[in-house]
Amino acid sequence: MDKLKQYWVAEELERALGDPENPDSKMSFKRVIEIDESEEFPHEEIAWLYNWKLQHYYVPVNCGGEFTSFEEFVAFVRVLCRRDQTIGIAFTTLFWSFITWMAGTDEQKQRLATYIKDEHGAMCLGYSEKEHGADLVGGDLTATKVPGGYLLNGEKWPINRATISGVSYILAKTDKEDGGARSLSLFMVEKSRLDPANYYNLPKILTHGIRASDMSGIGFKDCFVPEDMLIKGEGAGLEVALKGFQITRTLCAAFSHGAADTALRTTLKFAINRVIYNKTVFDIPQPRKILLDAFLDLLICDCETIGAARGFHVIPEQFSVWAAVVKYFVTVQLETMINNISSVLGSRFYMREEHDFGMFQKVLRDNSIISVFDGSTTVNLHALMLQFRQLTKHRSRRNSAKMEKIKSRLEIIYSLEKQLPTLEPEKLEISGRGADDTLQGLEIALEQLKGLKNANIEPLVLEQITTLTECILEEVNAHDQQIANSAFEFGHDQSPELFDITKKYCALHAATACVQMWIYNRELLGDFFASGEWLVLSLNRLLQPFGHSQKVDQSYQEKVTQEMLKLYKENKAFSIVPFQLAKTQKQENITNATTSELQHA
Repeated sequence: MDKLKQYWVAEELERALGDPENPDSKMSFKRVIEIDESEEFPHEEIAWLYNWKLQHYYVPVNCGGEFTSFEEFVAFVRVLCRRDQTIGIAFTTLFWSFITWMAGTDEQKQRLATYIKDEHGAMCLGYSEKEHGADLVGGDLTATKVPGGYLLNGEKWPINRATISGVSYILAKTDKEDGGARSLSLFMVEKSRLDPANYYNLPKILTHGIRASDMSGIGFKDCFVPEDMLIKGEGAGLEVALKGFQITRTLCAAFSHGAADTALRTTLKFAINRVIYNKTVFDIPQPRKILLDAFLDLLICDCETIGAARGFHVIPEQFSVWAAVVKYFVTVQLETMINNISSVLGSRFYMREEHDFGMFQKVLRDNSIISVFDGSTTVNLHALMLQFRQLTKHRSRRNSAKMEKIKSRLEIIYSLEKQLPTLEPEKLEISGRGADDTLQGLEIALEQLKGLKNANIEPLVLEQITTLTECILEEVNAHDQQIANSAFEFGHDQSPELFDITKKYCALHAATACVQMWIYNRELLGDFFASGEWLVLSLNRLLQPFGHSQKVDQSYQEKVTQEMLKLYKENKAFSIVPFQLAKTQKQENITNATTSELQHA
């Protein structure tokens, strides 16, 4: 993994935070449970992250920060969220700054960069309203033009970090007569420049999970905001908001990955050590299979998430599709995975103490909100299905020249050692115009698989991967035919059947991401990844609902199980890129003992 410098920040942050199972470490499981029980905002922990200068990695290099790639970003957010999603999410409201990096003026960018880096500033997102929810166009908050700026009136709710933040992105109606998409404008509202008499914060909302979060709201009453707080111009608010969602919806997957890693790690620890019926829980076939499937889910979601994180830098114009896929598939798959492995813990999954200080039940509660963030599963599936007509037409119009371009883009996206181009968020589009390189490059992937016959791969494994990839292509073609022959119309009144079709598209997308990731990284990510048994099992898992699967030898499951145990014992991330986690107390003792022996010698 030494070649993958994009994981250096995550490993350094891990080392600095220390082992979360050690009660004395920063953000230990013991400490985050205490925070959760108190429901008090974690000011001390957030301050520690600022002092470590993690905020610099949310600010692009061209704005004076150290952000280089979303792949790097996803890795260190996982590090935060494997300890505590409350803290990880609270700090990562900083990712709303990408609205300004994407659409702000040079002056707005500089002001925000200084605020984040030097003043330890944070921001929140004020889009939704109590009476309107996800119906952004239906909102009531208004911005009335006056000399030099606007008067804001109305409330936004619920908002994470509404009270404990200095910048609020507020979506407001500037055209009360029109009421359509161009009636909304977006403001980067800086509280320090407002009259405190004209705005107020709403009370903290008591929540099921992430209890210590500042979940509240903000209200305005004839509150003057200067014109230089307007983002992009009047009427551009909805467009900027929807493009911003493409970024944050994708990055929400990192929250889920961190939580899922801890859920699996703490459950595996229990299963290995708990003896019942004269054997460990892990040696009982059913719990063992549940944990194996959980590990596969993490590998599958890794391929989808890491591919998307890199794809932002290569094909930002396609993210109206990819963001919706990631936000639905990854967050729901990992939420389901955490629920599934709770059965291995038995009654302990429900306890707020005992095993690892009761960390599993906190993860279970906290993580259940991620699939709702920045658009629920229904919202994301709807956003995706509205593009099906264009996606189907685009696939039917491909030619050799287009396929060559897709191939070159896929290589940069999925080959983890390839240098990524600088992020250009201004290239995000409301619609992908039918492009989706991952699925539209399936035929390329099949040709590449056929070219691996003389490679150092077990022939049966390669044959099964190829056959399963052909099944993916078969299902994509069937999907296109289904859409082409449907009476699909735009609008919100879509049938439950179409939602099911959209869920299947997401599963096919994830399956293809797994294949693409394997093709381009076989010689980079180690022997386990290269051998491909994990990929056969993963594709079987994804394609089984479609009626496709390959009969596999028991040795496949055993090999993947042993890799899971190896990563657990070596304290590495459950990932296709198993970067090193903080040393456990036992590892520290071994290291210290070895150092002492060397010094003595």
